[in-house]
Formats: sequence, C-alpha cells, structure tokens
Amino acid sequence: MEPTVTDFGQLPLDEFFEALRSEAPTPGGGTAAAAAGAMGAALAEMVARLTLSREKYAASHEAVRPIAEAAALARAEFVRLAREDSDAYDGVVGARRLPKDTGEQKAARAEAIARANRRATEVPMLTARAAVRMLAALPDLAEKGNPNAASDVGAAALLLDAAAEGALLNVGINLSGIEDAELVSELQRETADLQEEAQRLRSQVVALVRRLFK
Repeated sequence: MEPTVTDFGQLPLDEFFEALRSEAPTPGGGTAAAAAGAMGAALAEMVARLTLSREKYAASHEAVRPIAEAAALARAEFVRLAREDSDAYDGVVGARRLPKDTGEQKAARAEAIARANRRATEVPMLTARAAVRMLAALPDLAEKGNPNAASDVGAAALLLDAAAEGALLNVGINLSGIEDAELVSELQRETADLQEEAQRLRSQVVALVRRLFK
C-alpha cells in the first residue's frame, strides 16, 4: 500500500505526480486544482518581483507592490488548501467506513458523513474563491508589470482559471451529499458566478498579453 501524503508543499514535483497518479483516492482533482492555483500565484509573484526590482519600472511600483503581496499570500493559501482538500476527502472516506450495525451507529455515521461532505464542498469552494481573487489582480499586472515577463502573466491567468474550474467541479460533485437545499442552491449560484468571472478575467488577461506581441 502506498503511503498517504498530505504535506504536498514539501514534496518534490515527481513525488507529487506519483501521488496524483496512484490509485489512492487522494490526492485528487481538488488538490491538483489548488496546486495549479499555487503555480499561478507564484508566477504572478515572480512578475511582480521582476517589476519591483527594476528602477526603469518605478512608475508602476506603487500599483504592483500590493499585487506581489497578494500573490505571496495566495500562494501560501493554495498550498494549505491542497493539503486540506486531500484531508477533507479522506474524512469522507473515513466517515463512510464507520460501523452501521445499530440504529445509534447508523445515526452517528450519517451525521459524520454529512459533516464530511460539507467540508469536502467547502474546501474546493475556498480554492475557487482564492483563484478568482488572484485573477482579479492580473489585468493590472499585465498592463503595468515588466513587459518582458508578460507571457508569464498570461500563463498565471490560465493556471488560476484552471484552479477555479477544477475546484468548482469538485464542489459540484459533492453537492449531492448535502441535504440542506438552501445551501446547495446558494453554492450553485456562487459556482456559476465564479465560473463566469474566472473565464472573463482569464480572457481579459490573455488578450492584454497577446496585444503586447503585436
């Protein structure tokens, strides 16, 4: 049996990929989405640093500095969410394995599954929200950042959009395990809003970057 690994931020890439490709249920798509978000945030942070470290872009420093700070925070958040997503699904698996021989055990198991399903929905939603927040900073970075690294801003936008989309797919698949109809409706509405905003921002950033190639 392969060991369960949850501290993905400390893994070399090849070990992370090995964990992803294994037949173990975790890490899965939610963790991969958060990892994509971390890569997108790291690229944004790199472009911001390449701008702030160059005096020739001093006029942009005031606008870019908060982007650098936001990207660093987002990167750390995504790494944490990668671990939490895996832990959340492990919680679902653990809850399903609880005994159900007696009425009391069945009730306790059902309650544990409900809590675990809710958590497994909450974590990827946090990933999607973080991805869209970071995406919202990229149009300014594309316009005011170091133009020599513009393609990296575009790549960051694509990774963050993938993070949002992948995370929202995980939200959707877990909604069937939530019995609170009002909460399900609320999460479905937020999913649609986040998906639309992520796609809009990605398209805006990519267009800004491609404009620089002409």
